[in-house]
Amino acid sequence: MNDAFMGMRISSSGLTAERLRMDTIASNVANAQTTRGEDGQPYIRKIAVFQENLQNELDKSSGTYKTSFKGVKSVGVVNDESPLRRVYDPSHADADADGYVMMPNVNIMNEMADMIASTRAYEANVNSINAQKSMFSKALEIGK
Repeated sequence: MNDAFMGMRISSSGLTAERLRMDTIASNVANAQTTRGEDGQPYIRKIAVFQENLQNELDKSSGTYKTSFKGVKSVGVVNDESPLRRVYDPSHADADADGYVMMPNVNIMNEMADMIASTRAYEANVNSINAQKSMFSKALEIGK
């Protein structure tokens, strides 16, 4: 019976991962013009990092290990290593002596494309959970 809900657990882990990804993207968009943060430096784009959540179990009958997929887990949020943008704006308060301002390495077009992909992945996981709920409901109706 424990395996009956495994699909829901996998989809819910996907929902959690995509929510973190969307929150990270929203932070990037909100800070796309932030030239000076708490540390005095421009905002640096963040990237959510995930990995598969695998579980190795010993198969007692054969003595071998069996790997099962348990979904996705968040590893963390890391800084994007791409270079900051240098923009000429001598009237800006953070401009250097040559009139250039160091701007965040956030590209709004890329962020929006990532947000669309994340939203679609989130919707796919919701649809998967709803389909599984429907199947469980239909299975319960069989017994009536």
